Formats: sequence, C-alpha cells, structure tokens
Amino acid sequence: MSAGRPGPRVLILVENLSVPFDRRVWQECRALTDAGYRVDVICPQGAKQDTEPFAEIGGVRIHRYPLTPATGGPAGYVREYSAALWRTVRIARRLAREEPFDVVQACNPPDVLFLVALALRRNGTRFMFDHHDLVPELFESRFASGPRVLHRVSALLERLTFRTADAVISTNDSYRRAALTRGKLPPDRVRVVRSAPDLARFVPVAPDPLLKRGKRHLACYLGVMGPQDGVDFALRALAHLHGPLGRDDLHTTFIGSGDAFDDLVALTHRLGLDDVVEFTGRVPDETVQRYLSTADVCLSPDPKNPLNDVSSMNKVVEYMAMSRPLVSFDLREARVTAGDAAVYAPDNDEVRFAELTAELLDDPARRERMGAIGRRRVEEALSWEVSRGNLLAAYEDLVDRPLRRREERRRRERLREPVAKQPVAAGAGGSTLPDWP
Repeated sequence: MSAGRPGPRVLILVENLSVPFDRRVWQECRALTDAGYRVDVICPQGAKQDTEPFAEIGGVRIHRYPLTPATGGPAGYVREYSAALWRTVRIARRLAREEPFDVVQACNPPDVLFLVALALRRNGTRFMFDHHDLVPELFESRFASGPRVLHRVSALLERLTFRTADAVISTNDSYRRAALTRGKLPPDRVRVVRSAPDLARFVPVAPDPLLKRGKRHLACYLGVMGPQDGVDFALRALAHLHGPLGRDDLHTTFIGSGDAFDDLVALTHRLGLDDVVEFTGRVPDETVQRYLSTADVCLSPDPKNPLNDVSSMNKVVEYMAMSRPLVSFDLREARVTAGDAAVYAPDNDEVRFAELTAELLDDPARRERMGAIGRRRVEEALSWEVSRGNLLAAYEDLVDRPLRRREERRRRERLREPVAKQPVAAGAGGSTLPDWP
C-alpha cells in the first residue's frame, strides 16, 4: 500500500455469530486493520454480548442487526437466512454509498451472501469467500432424514458462491480441495487460512484444584453445542466411564453453548451424571484458561460424518495450544491437526472413547508427552501468526489482480482473436494464414 493513501476498504459479512464474539472473524479484522485496511463488519446482534447496533472497536466499524435464530427444522433456516440477507443488503448498500468497497468478504454459513457481493460489484468490488463450513455436508449431517431438495439447493448455492468468488480462503486443505474440484477455481485463487489461537493469549496459567470439585481428575470440553458437535456422544461415554468402568475420580466440565444446550443438560440428568458433570455456558477467556490449564484430558467428541471428517475443529488446536492431550473420534482432519497429541476412537465408538479417556487418566507421563507435542505443533505450524501471514498474502494478491470475471473474459477474447498477420518476405515460402494462440 502506498504511504499517505488510505488503505483498501473491506466489508466483512457474518451471519451465524456476532462480532467480535466470532473469534476467527475478529482475528481477521484485527489483522487487516493492523495492515492498513479499513474494515467494516455486518453481523447479527448477540443475545448476551455484542448487543449494540453499532460499535467501533480498534478501528473496526461493526454494524449489527436483530436476528431470530432458526427453530423448527429447514423452514426455520429459510426464514433466518432470508431475514439476515435482507438486512445485510440494506446496510451494505448504505455503507457503499459513503464510499465503494474494494473487497467484500463473506463468511459462511449460509452460502447466500454472495448476493451481497453481486449487488456491490458494479463499483469494481472484489469478492473474497471465507469458507468456514461445507454447507451441503452441514445440512446433510443435521437433517439426515430431511428432503433431498435441501441438499440440492445447498449444493447449488455453494456452486454459485464459488463461481462468484474472486478468491477463497479455506480453513484447511480438505476445504481447499472442495474449492478446486467442486468450485473449479484455479489453484492460485485459493489459500488455506486456518482458524488458529493467538499464542500471546492462549497461555497456560496455574491450575485451580477447586475446579475439579473434589475429584482427582478434570476433563473439559470447549466449544459449540449443536446437534452435530457430538456432546451427546461425550455424555454417553462418560456414563460408561462412571458406570461399567467404575471411575469415581473424574469431574467433567462442558464450556460453551449452542442450540442443543438444553437437550444436553436434560440428557445429563437422564444418564445420572448430575454430580460429576457441569455446564458453564459461555465464559470469559480468562476462565477458559483456568479450566484448560487444570484439565487432565480434553474431549473432542465430534462424530464421524461427511462434515466433521473434513472439518478442522477450533477446540482441537486450542487444547493443543494449552498443552492438553485430547480424545477424539478418528476423523481425517483431526489427525491432520492433532497427530500424536490425540488418541482416536474408531467408528463413533462411545465405549472405546471412554476407555481411551480412562487410559490417559491413568498415564500422567503420556499425557505430558502428548501435551508437549500439541503445543509444539501449534507453535511451528498452526498458530494465528502463521494464518495471519496467509490471510494478508491472499488479500494482497486479490487487491493487486484483476477481477476474476474480467480476467476470464480477457482470456476468452485472446483465444478467439487471431494474431495479426505477419508480412511474408518476397520469394519466401510458407502459409499466409494467421497464427493462433
């Protein structure tokens, strides 16, 4: 960027979380702002945090709208996404009248925000797709018995998003492959920008024995609690651990919330785990640090399904950043991320998940080795510092290059147009037909 000139103007669109509560998006906002970009965000208001319609934090202007989360199956999501799209378009157009945006970054789900980018493109705005989820697989995992039209519509919207995008940032290599194959994007348009912890903030602190509630050991879960996140698997594994395996030395804390929260609390009661399991809801980062620094084992119970198998879970790398060993089901991307920092239960086997948890509890030396492996992997390749560099490189490349549709139009024109005829010297042989590229 030229000194003395204002940096490129960026609009970031988020639908499923508020900002700055959405940690990945907030890290992106701060990285771009620090690099000289001017950033606006449009997102929903939070229920308990981020409730103001407008806030400016650290130079990032955040515009929030009221939104009722989906209930009642697929029809509820249609209502939610329609309301979010309508409000987002209205705010985006108002902001664009102040000054055109250089880049619109849409963070999915859902895969309908490309329509906002299309509405702003007449001013030369480029579209960066921040690919958080494989939405067709997400709906297939959440509504396995739902109508097939839901999957077909979500696949169509994904294709349109990829087709519209000038560039894509993917959360892992599996998602990048989807952009290259399903989206048919050229490889130089897709970069991996992993969701990653800031190691300046994810630092182990002194353990707090009171968090173990009188037990010898503490296990922790950190993250979203939706139908696809597997907390019910973890609870059934704990029931086996405390029942048939006879463990009475473990307390388990589930940190976070989601639309399955109430159902999970009810399941805890039905399984008879009330005395050994607690739910904290969402808590400040400092509280998360205390719990993870005290935990002997961390739980990543996302079951194997078309979405989870190729998704990178934030909690996995956050456990690793805090030097905690973890138990996971055998997912492709979980192995890519955690390696030997985790143990893996096959085939969504809750009994084996419980047995592996017990094995780690009984082997403190192994836990320490696994925790050290995890922390080292994060420091070397999985920290936000690495992702930050990839994000800024993607933006620099996008801003400097022509719009994808213009680039493709010029390529097609070059293929159609013959090269000008070259004069043939007198007496020389050869064809006078034009050369084609």
